[in-house]
Amino acid sequence: MSIQRVKSKWAKTNIMLKSDYLRQHMPSTKLFNPANLKAMLEEHGMVYVKPVNGTFGRGVIRVEKTTSPDPGYRYQIETTVRTYPTFEQLYRQLSRLKRKRPYIVQKGIHLLRHRNRRFDIRVMIQKNPSKVWEATGIIGRLAHPAKIVTNYHSGGTPMALDRLMTDHATPSELAVFENKLKKLGISIAQVLQAKYPNIKEIGVDIAIDGKHHPWILEVNTNPDPFIFRKLPDKSVFRKVYRYAVAYGKYRRRRKSSRRK
Repeated sequence: MSIQRVKSKWAKTNIMLKSDYLRQHMPSTKLFNPANLKAMLEEHGMVYVKPVNGTFGRGVIRVEKTTSPDPGYRYQIETTVRTYPTFEQLYRQLSRLKRKRPYIVQKGIHLLRHRNRRFDIRVMIQKNPSKVWEATGIIGRLAHPAKIVTNYHSGGTPMALDRLMTDHATPSELAVFENKLKKLGISIAQVLQAKYPNIKEIGVDIAIDGKHHPWILEVNTNPDPFIFRKLPDKSVFRKVYRYAVAYGKYRRRRKSSRRK
């Protein structure tokens, strides 16, 4: 039986919102249109505008309402930053950037930082050989200093979570926190599986705010296992890869598939 992939962020969001437990970890998310964008900027001050079917952080735009030095709006995509005095000018430019692709607007979370660089967390959840959901890997993703996304393909740096959380949590607090992330990830997999019974793996991208509350930014049903090769503990990647082979993502480990 083939592994099921679900591309639409909007579809996955609506399924997760049906869970009372998951809902408390989900930033407000709406379809991109002028009314929704303006209302969310008024309410939250900062939002992320994302393609419904995008990958690797491509096309993600950070949009903010500004007050200094003059009232207006600012957006950033990749390393490009633009400011506009009116909402109408901002929306016109964003519409050009998105073209006719469907986008969503998501409440912006002010991420924790490590050495003044934002980071978020990838949690890997897989069906183990006994066909039970298991949290197999957790890794931090440190954003490129000049960019708004943390993805490895966009210049982010994969890093062990304990290094990133050194200034934010004690070892015992981190252990409790990691268990919370695992529980959250497994719950997401179970909820999505009810709708998509043939998914075998998910990569959950989680933002941590200043109060250490985890927020579900995105769920990927075709996550890259090779990011876990960057961890000092090589047994994590070995397990992630072994499970992926067991449910048929890879036939065997080829040298050409290995990444540096």
